[in-house]
Amino acid sequence: MEISNAPDPTADEVETKAASRTLVRGLEVLNAVSRGHVELGDLAATLGLTRTTTYRLATTLVEHRYLSFTPRVGYALGPKLLELGFIASRQTNLAKSAREHLEVLSSRSADTVHLGVLDQDKVLYLDKIAGSRRVDISSRIGERQPLRSTGLGKALLLDASQDRLVEVYQTEQAEGRDYPIGLAEWLGRMAAYRATGVAFDLEENPDHVRCVAAPVRDVEGKIVAAISLTSARQYMDDARMNGLSSDVLETAWAISRDLGWRAPDRSTVLPSPQKSRPAAAPER
Repeated sequence: MEISNAPDPTADEVETKAASRTLVRGLEVLNAVSRGHVELGDLAATLGLTRTTTYRLATTLVEHRYLSFTPRVGYALGPKLLELGFIASRQTNLAKSAREHLEVLSSRSADTVHLGVLDQDKVLYLDKIAGSRRVDISSRIGERQPLRSTGLGKALLLDASQDRLVEVYQTEQAEGRDYPIGLAEWLGRMAAYRATGVAFDLEENPDHVRCVAAPVRDVEGKIVAAISLTSARQYMDDARMNGLSSDVLETAWAISRDLGWRAPDRSTVLPSPQKSRPAAAPER
């Protein structure tokens, strides 16, 4: 008789495993409905579940709008999936539209370039093109990062109201994130960034990198994404950040024009080095 030395699973592990199993079953329900199994009995038989379990899963999906239900007809994919599909399509088209412009910017600067969008209260990285310098930028496509301390996050917030900015700052503060810049100073920086259309990350994250970022706008002029040019401090001093501001902003405008936005006259709007001068990096 073999005796296992493996420890018994904790309550949290048991709960996590059960939640994962429920999630998988819910996804299986969606897939089955998409294939035409819309009546409860047929759905249960297809999934190999009891009618009670299938009903419970389907009812939860209806409540959250992932499914809809019509008496004597059955289940159908719900409006939430249409919303998500639209967002996914827009993000895919955005990434495709931006890719060539980002490649040019990265090639010309030799630095790493990112594309990100707002995902609830975080930045979602949609694309990354590594630069040719020997600098390891730890960001990954698909990861989510805070707003107040990243160039992408600040660029995405350039049209936000003062109340919204305060909310973002205080929310991230409550999450316990270490951040060396006080609220008043941060709001002052955001006002300056809004005036030029370009935002900076001045070593405000644990990776100690600097970046220049600018928003991407859609046909209605709304900010739908942001791009950033990122490198280590030795390659990104104040003078170079100032010099790169126009390149980053022009690239963001080029992507925006591909999305239907009518960019302003660049000769009168592009920031000058003095206007976009970065604030001093925090003491460390």
